[in-house]
Amino acid sequence: MPERAQRQISDEQFRDATLIWNYHQMGHEVRPCSAAIGLGSHDLGVATRAAELHRAGLFPLVVFSGGNSPTTRARFPRGEAVHYREHALSLGVPDAAVLVEPRAANTGQNIAFSRELLAGAGVEVESLLLISKPYMERRSYATCRKLWPAVDVVCASEPLELDDYLKSIGDEKLVVDMLVGDLQRLIEYPKLGFAVEQDVPGDVQGAYARLLRAGFDSRLIGA
Repeated sequence: MPERAQRQISDEQFRDATLIWNYHQMGHEVRPCSAAIGLGSHDLGVATRAAELHRAGLFPLVVFSGGNSPTTRARFPRGEAVHYREHALSLGVPDAAVLVEPRAANTGQNIAFSRELLAGAGVEVESLLLISKPYMERRSYATCRKLWPAVDVVCASEPLELDDYLKSIGDEKLVVDMLVGDLQRLIEYPKLGFAVEQDVPGDVQGAYARLLRAGFDSRLIGA
């Protein structure tokens, strides 16, 4: 197991978090798509990955989608999508290759509003590269399959191991809380009509239950 200089979680909790981290990632092989959507969040790595994939020629146009949330307002005061765009441009993405969707406040709106924007721009979308935080791949996939079932979805994120991501964020408790919160949404959102159902293996369910009992619950629905 990788050594962590300032441990905030136990080895068992790290193992459980790793199970959930791996489950959240779809393992898709990236390939050329009609367009991309960079899903807004606190993580500027989404825009970094979008720039890398654009340089690789995998899509002609990316929509950065996201307004503000309580967790991003201080970090991205002009809105997630605006800051993503600025970061991507600084990494060499041409301005003509970027659309900004500044209103979305959740993943469903990310998808729906970006779809409207692409249609308004005359872009025919047969395949879509969804770029997100590493632990948001599966939920973004499940949401897109519900709201845009005709499109072929490919998920991508920064190729990071959990330990590297923990170090990049600097708050192990917060990251594990977010892993748990995203898994809860994967379980609950299909019942509410927000996403298609995903099979959750027993070992992942066990890890989820243990982390909940240990108090990793600040990112649960309604918390």
